[in-house]
Amino acid sequence: MKLYQHYSLYGFANSYLLGDEVTRRALIVDPGEFTVGMLNHIEGNGFYVAAVLLTHSHIHHVRGLKTLLKIYEAEVFAATSKVLGFPCRVVSDGERLAVAGFSVDVISVPGHSPDSVVYKIDRILFTGDALHAGVIGRTLSPFNARLLVDGLKAKILSQDDGCIVLPGHGPPSTIGAERRSNLGLEEGYANKVTATYDFFV
Repeated sequence: MKLYQHYSLYGFANSYLLGDEVTRRALIVDPGEFTVGMLNHIEGNGFYVAAVLLTHSHIHHVRGLKTLLKIYEAEVFAATSKVLGFPCRVVSDGERLAVAGFSVDVISVPGHSPDSVVYKIDRILFTGDALHAGVIGRTLSPFNARLLVDGLKAKILSQDDGCIVLPGHGPPSTIGAERRSNLGLEEGYANKVTATYDFFV
């Protein structure tokens, strides 16, 4: 298994490429952009993008689909049936998928957006905008903040301390580090949320 990260200036977002070195098939998580550099990297390593996993449908995480799907016949997985007009294979909470040679667990954590999901592959959690290093995803109401916090505590923070968090923005982290020091998980955080975004992510 080979893992690569791509940083996009559009939305300051992370995309991830996960490749199987035996089958040479790969999947991409959240293609905010799909650039010539990404294409050269994929082709230079002999991979074929067979699937796309979308953690949610906000534009700065999905805009690259338009280019990617002109090059690769990739199946798109998301919690909604269409993204940018492209049909998606709808995923459900608790589902286990076989994608591009990888076993993928789907964990629903709405709050940042109604369709927010986390994908777990081995000990890696692709958290999108639900969980970042030190903060949680932005929400626009105390209700959505509580919904997100409750989902994270029940389904994500229950994972092993050593599980790696690869978020939609910012640096990687671990479950242990987020359990100890994430500001958004502090008691009473949800009640402070107003209609103004608290964080940039």
